[in-house]
Amino acid sequence: MGSAYTPGLRVSAGTRIEKTRRLPLKGDVVVKVGDAVTPDTVIARTQLPGLLQSIRLAEQMGVEPNDLKGTLLVKAGDRIEKGMLLAQTKGLFGFFKSEYKSSVEGTLELISETTGHLGVRVDPTPIEKHAYIYGRVKSVIENEGVVIECDGALVQGIFGVGGERQGEIALIGGDASADITEKTLSPSHAGKIVVGGANCTLAGLRRAAEVGAAGIVVGGVVDLDLIEYMREALAEPAYDIGVAITGQEPISFSLVVTEGFGSIKMAARTLALLTSLDGKVASINGATQIRAGVIRPEVIVSTEVAGAPTAPDREEGQLGPGTPIRVIREPYFGILGRVTALPAELQQVESETWVRVLEAELSDGRKVTVPRANVEIIETA
Repeated sequence: MGSAYTPGLRVSAGTRIEKTRRLPLKGDVVVKVGDAVTPDTVIARTQLPGLLQSIRLAEQMGVEPNDLKGTLLVKAGDRIEKGMLLAQTKGLFGFFKSEYKSSVEGTLELISETTGHLGVRVDPTPIEKHAYIYGRVKSVIENEGVVIECDGALVQGIFGVGGERQGEIALIGGDASADITEKTLSPSHAGKIVVGGANCTLAGLRRAAEVGAAGIVVGGVVDLDLIEYMREALAEPAYDIGVAITGQEPISFSLVVTEGFGSIKMAARTLALLTSLDGKVASINGATQIRAGVIRPEVIVSTEVAGAPTAPDREEGQLGPGTPIRVIREPYFGILGRVTALPAELQQVESETWVRVLEAELSDGRKVTVPRANVEIIETA
C-alpha cells in the first residue's frame, strides 16, 4: 500500500520551529548566524523608495512651459521643503510677481520644459524587519533576511486575522465550551493573548479592542460577527472574508480560530496545551492563506520563555491507523476523529469521481468514510 500524506495543523508542546524573515526588497541584514534574538530584535533594514510627486508648475505660475526655467529658484538634485519658494516671475516693474511655494518635501528629480512639470521624489520610507520570536539565527539570506529557529510550543489555527504581535497568554475559564464575551474581558487583559473556548462574540471582539488585548485565541467565531466587526474596525461600508491572504488588516489585535466558523469547542489537546502555557510570553500571527503556499495562523512560545520540553517533530504528516485528523469538508466539517483504516482501492464519491478514501471514527462515535483530501492531520508531540 502506498503512503498517503496530507497537510495538517500542528499542535505541539515541543517542536523545532523555523521562521524565515525577509525584507520586501533588498537591504542590509544586521545580525549574523548564531545571534540570539528576541521578538523586538531588528534583523534587517531597507528603505522603500518614495513616490514621484508631480507639480504642474507652469500652470500654477501662469507661464509657458518653455519659459519655466527662467522662473526657477531651484535646480535638479536640490532638497525641497514644504513652504519653500520654488519659482518666481520678475513681474512688471518689479511688482505683480507670481510665485510658487512647495506643498511637498523631498528631492527635486525632474524638470520638464516640455510639460512645465516638476517631479519631486518623496523621502524614502525606512523599513525594519523584526525577529518576531525568541530564538537564534540559523542562516542568513544575503541582503534579504534570515532564518530563525527555536524549540518551543506551537499551536496552528484554521483561520485568523491581524498581524504579528506578542503578549502573555491569559486563559479565560479553562472550559472548552466557554465564550469570550464583553463580560469576561477587562482592562487587566491589555497586552495579553486571551485564550477562550468555543466562541468570541461580536461584543467580545469589540471589548478586546477596547481593553487593548494583543490577541484572541478561540475555537470558533461566527462569520457574520467577524465580518461586522471588521466593517466597524476598518470603517468600510462593505467587508467580506476572502480567500486571499489575511494578516494585513489594520486592527488592534490578532485573532486565531483553531476549529472553524461558528460556536465550536476548542479541541481538548489544543486547550490543554494552551492552559499549560498560561502566563507565558507568546508570539501570535493571524495571517492565513488557504491556497497555494499555505500559511497558517499561529501561536508560538519559545522554550526560552516557556521552559517547555522539546521533542522531535515529524517533517511530514503520514496517515495511518490511529492518526488524529480533522475533517475540512461538509458534511463533517470541523469534526475531529482518528483514522481506523486506509482502503487501498479507489472508491466513487458523490461527484462521481474515483478517489482514495479513509475510514475514521469521529469524536462523536460515528464511523465514516471520507476522501483523504477532505481531512487534515492534527500533529501532536
